[in-house]
Amino acid sequence: MKICVFLSAADVDERYTRPAREFAELLGRGGHTLVWGGSESGLMKVVADGVQESGGKLVGVSVDFLAAKARTNADEMVIARDLAERKALLLEKADAVVIMVGGTGTLDEATEILELKKHGRHTKPVVLLNTAGFYDGLREQFQRMEDEGFLPLPLSDLVFFAKDGAGALAYLEESPGLR
Repeated sequence: MKICVFLSAADVDERYTRPAREFAELLGRGGHTLVWGGSESGLMKVVADGVQESGGKLVGVSVDFLAAKARTNADEMVIARDLAERKALLLEKADAVVIMVGGTGTLDEATEILELKKHGRHTKPVVLLNTAGFYDGLREQFQRMEDEGFLPLPLSDLVFFAKDGAGALAYLEESPGLR
């Protein structure tokens, strides 16, 4: 399975890097391919290292202005013209999406992927990996959107919230069309 992971390129605390590394190792041992932003920095590097060292493949999609930070030993690396093209390519190359901890870029990617799914532009499973409760507030906001009628379909049809990497991968492996 080709799994797109949206996440930060920042150097972050161990409470985020350790679970990210564990998830990456599960992907690699499972023979899955990581589709990611291609960066050789921060949490992106941690996940890419974990997947590659555990036997998985790497497909990176960097962007022109960040190409100097792209991983040089990925199995495939594409350089997009801009962020919009990058997001489209990441989604196109993946069978499923996992959203890990990150900043505004990750949030932008997450909301665009969910908006596209809401409108039927893709049917790929989306998992929000809620490491250390990072997305508790977002989950609460999404629930409010559903409760108050702002979502045209149930929240559970848009995104699955996983507490850990094992739960995220188990959900994906049980998703229809991905087995």
